[in-house]
Amino acid sequence: MADPTGRPLRVGNCSGFYGDRLSAMREMLEGGPLDVLTGDYLAELTMLILGRDQLKDPALGYARTFARQVEECLGLALERGVRIVSNAGGLNPSGLAARIAEIAAAQGLSPNIAYVDGDDVRSVGFSEALTANAYLGGFGIAAALRDGADMVVTGRVTDASLVLGPAAWWHGWSPTAYDELAGAVVAGHVLECGCQATGGNFSGFLASGSTVTNVENPAQPLGFPLAQIASDGSSVITKHPGTGGVVSVDTVTAQLMYEVQSTEYAGPDVTTLLETVTLTQEAPDLVRVSGVRGISPPERLKVCVNELGGHRNSVELVLTGLDIEEKAAWVRAQLEPRLTASSVTWSVGALPGRDADTEEGASTLLRCTVQDPSPDAVGRNFSGAVVELALSSYPGFTITAPPGSGTPYGVYRAEYVDRSGVTHTVHHADGRTEVVS
Repeated sequence: MADPTGRPLRVGNCSGFYGDRLSAMREMLEGGPLDVLTGDYLAELTMLILGRDQLKDPALGYARTFARQVEECLGLALERGVRIVSNAGGLNPSGLAARIAEIAAAQGLSPNIAYVDGDDVRSVGFSEALTANAYLGGFGIAAALRDGADMVVTGRVTDASLVLGPAAWWHGWSPTAYDELAGAVVAGHVLECGCQATGGNFSGFLASGSTVTNVENPAQPLGFPLAQIASDGSSVITKHPGTGGVVSVDTVTAQLMYEVQSTEYAGPDVTTLLETVTLTQEAPDLVRVSGVRGISPPERLKVCVNELGGHRNSVELVLTGLDIEEKAAWVRAQLEPRLTASSVTWSVGALPGRDADTEEGASTLLRCTVQDPSPDAVGRNFSGAVVELALSSYPGFTITAPPGSGTPYGVYRAEYVDRSGVTHTVHHADGRTEVVS
């Protein structure tokens, strides 16, 4: 237990995806008191991107933007006693830990850096996959923090595990404290997508006259969320004072329902019973989460599998003026005999209105997308065939971009593995390893 007095853990988030606001780590560290700062960088597509990075350089496979943020903010985090926990390790948490150690040494700093791995399960029936990573829980993170880590970087843990792990460490929860763990899952799920909890992507943005942005200064960035998690698993969702956006029952509910398909939200540490969640607006930008119950987690772990699907390319043709459907039919008839790709898909936008005031208003797009195992079928053989029609097809023939080569694409699918096939491992700062059962 990190705090024997039972004070709530104050945990914030500074990233909801790989590409989120770079300044957020500093904003969160400077904006108010925190015990732990998390960063979520992974999604199914991100794993594919990192897998392609490793094809080019095996030393990569982690979120490089996180290393840039740490280079700027590590000294500040250590000065303020804030632990940093992130899944930015992606496919190579050991490589990221080594990179952070280099950054620290260059600045004359010596933080305790731990990393968590064991999520790579390509050897358990997925040897042909580009990536295959089981979603691990938060107790590896908890073990690393228990042994004094200032920073913990992980591979593929669930997004909510970034918050559950620190909460389990802080309050000393056991793996069977299902109600408390479920409360931390809810807090973690609300925080995981960053500014979506403070009004980003909020469909009720102007509903009932309550805006999610600071009307006096609409250019102000939305603040990132934080949670105060009590020993019973209840929490208060809020944000640093003076930051943009709003924390309300509506914004928290919208994020809580994100990617939810059932009242039972299954995770590696606990199954959270979402019908037990109670949200209460206690004050402006303060929403209490209480009453959360949990039951035992599933027997198997979910796996994110990414495979290389082949190569693809697309072209957009601009159709303007009258006889749009006839123009589309003619250019399709001209192109289709030239296309050799195994998959060809056509789509056309809405027909423009009559007597439009502008050329853009009088136009629509005809898109042709091709896919094939071979790059040749979607490369210049495809785009060249389109360009050759420039003076030989419908009037006003135009494409929106110059011809280009095809690009690889991936195919994602979900699988499941027995827990016995996964070795959830903590690599402590002193070199010791610990397997989480």
